[in-house]
Amino acid sequence: MKEDNLIYLDTYVLQQDMRIRLPKNVLVNLNVEKGISRFQIYFDKINNSLILKPEKNNQ
Repeated sequence: MKEDNLIYLDTYVLQQDMRIRLPKNVLVNLNVEKGISRFQIYFDKINNSLILKPEKNNQ
């Protein structure tokens, strides 16, 4: 993953119950729906980063 491929959206605090709030523009940019869409979570060991990808078969 190259740094120049990343687009900064916003910064949020990790909540006590481990939730992360996503910026509202994620809904438009990723074509996902609140309460319906699911994300696959990956850890990039090289860059010490989390990656969220919408599940291809969102039901």
